[in-house]
Amino acid sequence: SFENNFAAACGIKHCIGVGNGTDALYIILKSLGITSGDEVITVANSWISTSETISQCGAKPVFIDIDPDYYTIDVNTIEEKITSKTKAIIPVHLYGQMAEIDKISTLCKKHNLFLIEDCAQAHLAEYKTIKAGTTGIASAFSFYPGKNLGAYGDGGAIITNDDSLANRMRMFANH
Repeated sequence: SFENNFAAACGIKHCIGVGNGTDALYIILKSLGITSGDEVITVANSWISTSETISQCGAKPVFIDIDPDYYTIDVNTIEEKITSKTKAIIPVHLYGQMAEIDKISTLCKKHNLFLIEDCAQAHLAEYKTIKAGTTGIASAFSFYPGKNLGAYGDGGAIITNDDSLANRMRMFANH
Protein backbone atom coordinates (compact mmCIF):
# COMPACT_ATOMS: atom_id res chain seq x y z
CA SER A 1 0.00 0.00 0.00
CA PHE A 2 2.82 2.42 0.91
CA GLU A 3 4.69 1.66 -2.33
CA ASN A 4 1.61 2.47 -4.41
CA ASN A 5 0.83 5.63 -2.44
CA PHE A 6 4.40 6.94 -2.46
CA ALA A 7 4.73 6.30 -6.22
CA ALA A 8 1.47 8.20 -6.77
CA ALA A 9 2.61 11.07 -4.53
CA CYS A 10 5.84 11.33 -6.54
CA GLY A 11 3.99 11.00 -9.85
CA ILE A 12 6.02 7.96 -10.87
CA LYS A 13 5.22 4.38 -11.93
CA HIS A 14 7.21 2.22 -9.52
CA CYS A 15 8.21 2.34 -5.87
CA ILE A 16 10.22 -0.47 -4.29
CA GLY A 17 10.37 -0.46 -0.50
CA VAL A 18 13.78 -1.38 0.95
CA GLY A 19 15.43 -1.51 4.37
CA ASN A 20 16.97 1.97 4.25
CA GLY A 21 18.34 4.69 1.99
CA THR A 22 21.76 3.05 1.79
CA ASP A 23 20.18 -0.14 0.46
CA ALA A 24 18.22 1.95 -2.03
CA LEU A 25 21.39 3.50 -3.47
CA TYR A 26 23.29 0.21 -3.52
CA ILE A 27 20.45 -1.67 -5.23
CA ILE A 28 20.16 1.03 -7.90
CA LEU A 29 23.90 1.01 -8.62
CA LYS A 30 24.13 -2.80 -8.74
CA SER A 31 21.03 -3.10 -10.91
CA LEU A 32 22.49 -0.61 -13.38
CA GLY A 33 25.69 -2.65 -13.62
CA ILE A 34 27.99 -0.13 -11.93
CA THR A 35 31.13 -2.10 -11.12
CA SER A 36 34.90 -2.14 -10.73
CA GLY A 37 36.67 0.40 -12.93
CA ASP A 38 33.64 2.68 -13.21
CA GLU A 39 33.45 6.20 -11.82
CA VAL A 40 30.40 7.88 -10.30
CA ILE A 41 30.27 11.63 -9.71
CA THR A 42 28.75 12.90 -6.45
CA VAL A 43 29.35 15.34 -3.60
CA ALA A 44 31.49 14.88 -0.49
CA ASN A 45 29.21 16.75 1.94
CA SER A 46 26.51 14.07 1.99
CA TRP A 47 26.14 11.31 4.55
CA ILE A 48 28.68 8.54 3.83
CA SER A 49 26.03 6.27 2.27
CA THR A 50 26.22 8.03 -1.08
CA SER A 51 29.94 7.50 -1.60
CA GLU A 52 30.05 4.25 0.39
CA THR A 53 27.61 2.48 -1.95
CA ILE A 54 29.67 3.54 -4.97
CA SER A 55 32.74 1.97 -3.37
CA GLN A 56 30.80 -1.16 -2.37
CA CYS A 57 30.06 -1.72 -6.06
CA GLY A 58 33.78 -1.50 -6.81
CA ALA A 59 33.44 1.85 -8.52
CA LYS A 60 35.30 5.05 -7.64
CA PRO A 61 33.46 8.07 -6.21
CA VAL A 62 34.53 11.30 -7.92
CA PHE A 63 33.76 14.26 -5.72
CA ILE A 64 32.44 17.60 -6.95
CA ASP A 65 32.29 20.79 -4.92
CA ILE A 66 28.96 22.21 -3.80
CA ASP A 67 27.00 25.34 -4.56
CA PRO A 68 27.73 27.56 -1.52
CA ASP A 69 24.15 28.86 -1.33
CA TYR A 70 22.23 25.56 -1.45
CA TYR A 71 24.85 22.93 -0.47
CA THR A 72 23.92 20.82 -3.49
CA ILE A 73 26.24 19.76 -6.31
CA ASP A 74 27.81 22.65 -8.24
CA VAL A 75 26.62 21.98 -11.79
CA ASN A 76 29.30 24.29 -13.19
CA THR A 77 32.09 21.92 -12.14
CA ILE A 78 30.60 18.56 -13.15
CA GLU A 79 31.59 18.37 -16.80
CA GLU A 80 35.32 18.85 -16.12
CA LYS A 81 35.26 15.66 -13.99
CA ILE A 82 33.57 13.44 -16.60
CA THR A 83 35.91 10.83 -18.10
CA SER A 84 35.52 7.73 -20.26
CA LYS A 85 35.11 5.77 -16.99
CA THR A 86 32.21 7.89 -15.71
CA LYS A 87 28.96 5.91 -15.67
CA ALA A 88 26.65 7.96 -13.46
CA ILE A 89 26.05 11.17 -11.56
CA ILE A 90 24.42 11.14 -8.13
CA PRO A 91 23.31 14.61 -7.08
CA VAL A 92 22.23 14.78 -3.45
CA HIS A 93 19.22 16.95 -2.69
CA LEU A 94 19.75 18.37 0.82
CA TYR A 95 17.61 20.07 3.45
CA GLY A 96 14.53 19.87 1.24
CA GLN A 97 16.33 21.73 -1.55
CA MET A 98 16.95 20.11 -4.90
CA ALA A 99 20.06 20.40 -7.01
CA GLU A 100 19.69 22.01 -10.45
CA ILE A 101 18.34 18.75 -11.80
CA ASP A 102 17.41 20.09 -15.23
CA LYS A 103 21.03 21.06 -15.96
CA ILE A 104 22.36 17.80 -14.52
CA SER A 105 19.93 15.83 -16.68
CA THR A 106 21.15 17.68 -19.77
CA LEU A 107 24.77 16.77 -18.91
CA CYS A 108 23.82 13.12 -18.36
CA LYS A 109 22.08 12.94 -21.73
CA LYS A 110 24.99 14.67 -23.46
CA HIS A 111 27.50 12.16 -22.03
CA ASN A 112 25.22 9.10 -21.94
CA LEU A 113 25.38 8.78 -18.14
CA PHE A 114 22.90 7.43 -15.62
CA LEU A 115 21.28 10.07 -13.42
CA ILE A 116 20.57 8.68 -9.96
CA GLU A 117 18.98 11.10 -7.50
CA ASP A 118 19.73 10.81 -3.78
CA CYS A 119 16.52 12.18 -2.30
CA ALA A 120 17.09 11.10 1.30
CA GLN A 121 16.41 14.67 2.47
CA ALA A 122 14.05 15.90 -0.22
CA HIS A 123 10.81 13.94 -0.07
CA LEU A 124 8.30 15.63 -2.40
CA ALA A 125 10.54 18.68 -2.84
CA GLU A 126 10.26 20.58 -6.13
CA TYR A 127 12.63 22.55 -8.34
CA LYS A 128 11.05 24.51 -11.22
CA THR A 129 7.95 22.26 -10.90
CA ILE A 130 10.13 19.11 -11.15
CA LYS A 131 9.54 16.73 -8.24
CA ALA A 132 12.51 15.20 -6.46
CA GLY A 133 13.35 11.77 -7.80
CA THR A 134 11.47 12.01 -11.08
CA THR A 135 14.21 13.06 -13.50
CA GLY A 136 16.80 10.29 -13.28
CA ILE A 137 16.71 6.60 -14.17
CA ALA A 138 16.04 5.83 -10.49
CA SER A 139 16.05 7.64 -7.16
CA ALA A 140 16.74 6.69 -3.56
CA PHE A 141 14.84 7.80 -0.46
CA SER A 142 15.51 7.29 3.24
CA PHE A 143 12.84 7.25 5.93
CA TYR A 144 15.26 7.29 8.86
CA PRO A 145 13.54 9.03 11.81
CA GLY A 146 15.58 12.24 11.37
CA LYS A 147 14.70 12.69 7.69
CA ASN A 148 12.12 15.07 6.22
CA LEU A 149 9.68 12.13 6.04
CA GLY A 150 10.78 9.83 8.83
CA ALA A 151 9.51 6.48 10.04
CA TYR A 152 9.49 5.04 13.57
CA GLY A 153 12.53 3.02 12.57
CA ASP A 154 14.69 2.73 9.47
CA GLY A 155 13.24 2.43 5.98
CA GLY A 156 13.92 3.34 2.40
CA ALA A 157 12.50 3.32 -1.10
CA ILE A 158 13.50 3.44 -4.74
CA ILE A 159 11.38 5.08 -7.41
CA THR A 160 11.63 4.73 -11.18
CA ASN A 161 9.57 4.88 -14.36
CA ASP A 162 11.66 2.13 -16.00
CA ASP A 163 9.67 -1.14 -15.94
CA SER A 164 12.62 -3.45 -16.60
CA LEU A 165 14.86 -1.73 -14.06
CA ALA A 166 12.05 -1.78 -11.47
CA ASN A 167 11.72 -5.54 -11.95
CA ARG A 168 15.51 -6.09 -11.55
CA MET A 169 15.67 -3.87 -8.48
CA ARG A 170 12.67 -5.57 -6.86
CA MET A 171 14.24 -9.00 -7.45
CA PHE A 172 17.56 -7.78 -6.02
CA ALA A 173 15.85 -6.21 -3.00
CA ASN A 174 13.95 -9.44 -2.35
CA HIS A 175 17.07 -11.58 -2.90
